[in-house]
Amino acid sequence: MNGATHLDERTTDAWLVVAAQAGDRRAIDRLVARWHRRLVAHGWRLTGDRAMAEEAVQAAWIDIVRGIAALRDERAFPAWAYRIVTRKTAAAIGNRVAIRTAESALEHDQPPAPPSPEEVADGATLHRAVATLPPGHRAAVALHYFEGLSIAETAVALGIPAGTVKTRLLHARARLKTMLEGETHA
Repeated sequence: MNGATHLDERTTDAWLVVAAQAGDRRAIDRLVARWHRRLVAHGWRLTGDRAMAEEAVQAAWIDIVRGIAALRDERAFPAWAYRIVTRKTAAAIGNRVAIRTAESALEHDQPPAPPSPEEVADGATLHRAVATLPPGHRAAVALHYFEGLSIAETAVALGIPAGTVKTRLLHARARLKTMLEGETHA
């Protein structure tokens, strides 16, 4: 995504947030249309489970719609929305663990989930490699590099300190480099 397009999208999102805060239902609908797929992709990166991600995002939209009037900086919408999805996916994971503790041991032995359709479209090798990263690293890489969030925005979205985001990105890049270099030599 080039800088001008990214800026245009951010401006459009900020305008939609202001309109939604003023009670424009169509603005909410447009925000949903613009953001739903990205938020589901974020939930999937955190959970590895498409159905759980969809449910978490549906719950997140309720909180987003209810809380949008209190959002002080309309430009913060992306990080704020990702943070809500992060909390909802964490709650969904916690509920699943509480209900099925036996499954957690099996989940660690399963191969990574297949890439989402968005990931297949471009950079399939890179996206497959990213899919093998631990969930926290995968989410940081996706938000920062694929979604264009700054380190600070990624930190807000994931509910972690900026230094932790930097560390996760550092380790993720090192692991990706090792994996991708291995593929070119194979």
